[in-house]
Amino acid sequence: MISPDWCRMMAAYNAEMNRRLYAAADTLDDAARRADRGGFWGSIHGTLSHLVWGDTTWMSRFDGWQKPQVAMKDSPQLLADWSMMKAARLEADAGIVAWAGGLTESRLAAPLVWLSGATQRQVSMPLWITVTHFFNHQTHHRGQAHAMITAAGATTEDTDLPWVVDFQALGLVP
Repeated sequence: MISPDWCRMMAAYNAEMNRRLYAAADTLDDAARRADRGGFWGSIHGTLSHLVWGDTTWMSRFDGWQKPQVAMKDSPQLLADWSMMKAARLEADAGIVAWAGGLTESRLAAPLVWLSGATQRQVSMPLWITVTHFFNHQTHHRGQAHAMITAAGATTEDTDLPWVVDFQALGLVP
């Protein structure tokens, strides 16, 4: 099972990697961000919008956030305005970091029950499994966005977890 410390580390990594990706994407013009680059969600903009949608959807289950008002298939259009998406990303990342900071071993072991929009049925499993999926989903689609951003000519900072996360600030190492 994952630990609260792992969740805090992943939340910090998530926030910093999003900062780095958005900074690189910000160097591109809107047409470059919206160009269909063959990603699962089409464009850089569509992929990053889907990530906000996914994070918000999972956090609605984990922490009572308001669920997005669009279905998954429409997630690339959730946030049409780049400035609004950047603001939503910052807000979501701050909320995820705060939420992860309050997790406990017992909370992670407890069941999470929700109605899955994807399967149209009620699902129940330990929270730690869904939190693992949550962070894995972010990494998966950020990797796609990173590839598209790089192909468009922008450069991100380092992406390797040991050099991205400040482990001392998180109290994970002396």
